[in-house]
Amino acid sequence: MTDAAAVPSRALDAGAVPSRVLDAGALDRATVDAAIRGRRTHKVYGREPVDRETLDELFELARWAPNHHLTEPWRFRVVGRESLAALKEAGGPADGDKLDRAPTLVAATVVQTGPVDQRLEDICAASAAIYIVLLAAHARGLAGYWRTPAVLGSKGGRAALGIGEDEISLGLIHLGPLRQEQKPPARRETAALVSYLD
Repeated sequence: MTDAAAVPSRALDAGAVPSRVLDAGALDRATVDAAIRGRRTHKVYGREPVDRETLDELFELARWAPNHHLTEPWRFRVVGRESLAALKEAGGPADGDKLDRAPTLVAATVVQTGPVDQRLEDICAASAAIYIVLLAAHARGLAGYWRTPAVLGSKGGRAALGIGEDEISLGLIHLGPLRQEQKPPARRETAALVSYLD
């Protein structure tokens, strides 16, 4: 086990946690397991928007997503009144009601640069960052939903949110106060999804 005193100070910068802290039980496995199993997709919310301080906490956690070459390709845009109105106009009546479900909407995109393999890795990294936002929101008692509405890929939708030509939209994160409990959906057994190879 590594002694914290033996870890170079640069390794402890930017919120890094020495392994001995984790080994000592500061990271409670049962709590992490419960958070992962307990997170749900919600489509009904309270009307109070998520405050900026909480959003900043979620985005700060998202930057710790696993990311090859540290390209940090994820981008989050918190949708305001004007951008929401523009997004509704771009989507038309079909999207309007769904865009009003949650009091806080966050558009998530990934910047695409480099060769094809890096672009795929960056999409995976940005998806992990989105999951961190959802899981951290759940840990704070918030409801969440990761949607991929077609309007985000449209010319009008991209313009409404200022999504650049070098970005791919990965979805719209709905966040807000929890209003109702959701039952866990049926999931396949692990054995149906996992292979142990010789």
